[in-house]
Formats: sequence, structure tokens, C-alpha cells
Amino acid sequence: MIEVTGHREGDRAAGSADCAGLDETTPQVFLVARPSLDLDGMRGYLETVGGESWLERRVGEAGDGRAPNPAETLIEFAGRLCYRSWEPGLNPNVSRIRTDQREYFENILRSAHGSVLEHASYSLALRNCSRVFTHELVRHRAGSAFSQESLRYVRLTDIGFRVPPALEPVRDQVVSIVEQLEEFQRSAAGELGIDEEGLPFHVKKEITSALRRLAPIGLSTDILWTANVRTLRHVIEMRTAEGAEEELRLVFDRIASIMVAEAPNLFQDFRRMDDGSWVPEYRKV
Repeated sequence: MIEVTGHREGDRAAGSADCAGLDETTPQVFLVARPSLDLDGMRGYLETVGGESWLERRVGEAGDGRAPNPAETLIEFAGRLCYRSWEPGLNPNVSRIRTDQREYFENILRSAHGSVLEHASYSLALRNCSRVFTHELVRHRAGSAFSQESLRYVRLTDIGFRVPPALEPVRDQVVSIVEQLEEFQRSAAGELGIDEEGLPFHVKKEITSALRRLAPIGLSTDILWTANVRTLRHVIEMRTAEGAEEELRLVFDRIASIMVAEAPNLFQDFRRMDDGSWVPEYRKV
């Protein structure tokens, strides 16, 4: 898990009287799923094409009986399958076999053989991001899957909120507005009898759905995002760029750090600039 900045959900800014009633949140990033390999299945296939030694080399490089990096191994498997480039001599048209994995992926990126990157996906649980953030994130539909907390079903008993840096000069007014909206959620739910014994669930859902219309778009929410490596590379570049929205830059700076550590060969060409943007050497992969 990587926490971005600020305060945990439910924490108050220490010593800040103007935040006394505000549930000031901070975005958090959790990597919750990564690819896995069936090495027996891979070996079975490779025995039919004469490529067993490639996998054994990767397993040996991992050392201590560990499995090789699953995303990188799967994507390399896909690339070598395309050209039958497991070992010299298997494809007479291939005169050179790159055995170094980093060098192999550098060639994949340089030649823009990006389709093989789509075989490996990661899932990231994004906690306490605003609906401003999620509305922009879900525009990246290609190579992605999304599951977001539903405010049709989840009642807003409180409103988590992060004050953007641009609104710090008017923080007091922002806090006051959010607190009033939060109090309205509670009082209106009470007046509408949402907790009355025996009230059917579909009525609770109808009231909850109606009340969300009186919540700020900046309220904190959760979303699960699954994306393949090709999509991750593209979105990291786009959403950390200088002109991207501030909260997206904040969160994707952390996502970039996670992915560079998780799959260093697949993100080897990314560099973090002084302005916080992550720029790849090979853009159109």
C-alpha cells in the first residue's frame, strides 16, 4: 500500500481548528493483484517447440527456487512465441537471439511491439479518491476494468473530502460547505425515515440515490482499476503530465513508482522529471 499525502480517513489535521468537523482524507493506492504463472503449463508448451531452456534460464536467474517475475516472463513468452525466438536455430529467419531480459524488452519497446504488453494486467484499489478523479480515470476504457463504490447503495453518513491546494486560500469556506452538506445528508435521511423498522430495501435505495445528488463531486470514494501493462504505460504518461489534473498527477505519481518497482524491465524507459511528470523514452508502444 502507498499513501499519497495528507491525512488518513477520519483523521483531523493536527492543531487545525478549521478542520475540526471535516473528515479530511488522502488518496491511497493498494496493489491488490498481479499476474501469476503456471510454470508446468509453460514447460509443457515449450517442450513441443524446443524452447525449454529459455524458461529454465529465467527460473535460474530468479534464484532460490523462486518463480521469475510473472508479468515480465508472460510478456516475454508472448513475444518469443510470435517469432519462435526461444533459442538459436528454431527459426532460420532469426539470426540473433537476445538472452538478456532487459535488453529483450528494450527492443520490444523500441520497436513498438506493444500488443504483447496487453497479456499482463495489474489491479489497483484506489482509496479516498474524489469523483472528479474517477470520472477522468474511467475515460481510459481500453485495456481497463473498473468497479466503483456505488452511492446508489452506500449511504453517505459522512462526507470524506480532500481540500485541493488551489482552494487552500478559501479553506474555511470549503470546510463549512462540506460540513453543511454532510449535516443535510444525515438530517434528510432521518426526516425521510430511512432507518424506520421494516422499510423495504428498494425504498432505502431510492432515498440513498436521491440524496447523492446533494453531495459534492469532490467527495472521497473508492474504485478498483485493473489495467494491462500497455494501458498502464499510456495512462501514467498522460496523467502525470504537467497539464493533467492535480489529483490525478498526485495518484499516478505513486502508481508509476509502484509499477517501476514491480516490473522494472517493462517500465525501464520511464524517467521522473523535476516537475513530477513521468516520461517514457518510447511513447507509442
